[in-house]
Amino acid sequence: MNDPETLLHYINVLLKESNFTQAAHELYISQPYLTQLIKRIEKKLGVQIINRKRTPFSLTKAGTIYYKYLENIVYNDQKLTQQLIPFVHPDKEVIRIGILESLGTFLLPELLPHFLRENPDIKIQLVESFPRKSEAHLLNKQIDCYIGQTPETVTEGIDFYINGGEKYFVVISPASKYFQRGRFILQPGEYDLKKVLQEPFVLSTSESAIRHQINGIFQKFHVKPNIVLESNSIITVTNLAIQGLGLTISSASIIKRMAQTPINLLPLDPKLMQIKYFIAVKHGRKLPPAVTKLIKAFKQLKIKPDIK
Repeated sequence: MNDPETLLHYINVLLKESNFTQAAHELYISQPYLTQLIKRIEKKLGVQIINRKRTPFSLTKAGTIYYKYLENIVYNDQKLTQQLIPFVHPDKEVIRIGILESLGTFLLPELLPHFLRENPDIKIQLVESFPRKSEAHLLNKQIDCYIGQTPETVTEGIDFYINGGEKYFVVISPASKYFQRGRFILQPGEYDLKKVLQEPFVLSTSESAIRHQINGIFQKFHVKPNIVLESNSIITVTNLAIQGLGLTISSASIIKRMAQTPINLLPLDPKLMQIKYFIAVKHGRKLPPAVTKLIKAFKQLKIKPDIK
């Protein structure tokens, strides 16, 4: 067995089941085969990789090193495959798209399935990272385009095409003194926003596009934010706020994915804060035909998620 991806899967299942017989059953292999496979790996390495003296099973320190080694092989294999696509499939055009993961979970399903059906000769590669990194990648020609939000903050030297947008809301859980039972979306301006902003907040980190806008609101109202916790993920932040860790500011497309829990949503004035989606390219660069087609497809989308 030399396939690192399969080995990782076998080890994961074995750690989860903490039993060779049950793990082998889930993997559709025999228990003796799985037992001998682990023993052969340990004999080759000269160390034990799985501590099976106690339940649940766990990786030994050496096992953790081996596990990360397998992960690196899988990652490098995948990266190599992506880099070789233009040579393996010279008939296909490759578009490298930079995007924030939380934004991609909403926007890409709206854009890519139809686009790829219409353009089977095009291959997509995603580079998921924070906006500033995506902008740097774009300027350095490491990606072909960048899909983002809040174009007002885009770095100089980038051209963008705007389409659609949505509102932001303050998410208020039942744990907050501002919560009103039996209501969902409150009236804009129903509360003094400056007082609301003085409550504890859970927020996305400073690298995120939404955080730049949120910081602007706090500055506008001369409020120093009381931040309970920060996360790289706006989805995590929204879930924590819904569960009462603090208030947060989130968008319709994010809130709609959350479990149906009693909350209030206080709409923010679009003049204070709103999302505008865009697709961006490096200024002055001659665009490949595939990227031009993608921009056209993006501009034709009807992107306006809402909550009722």
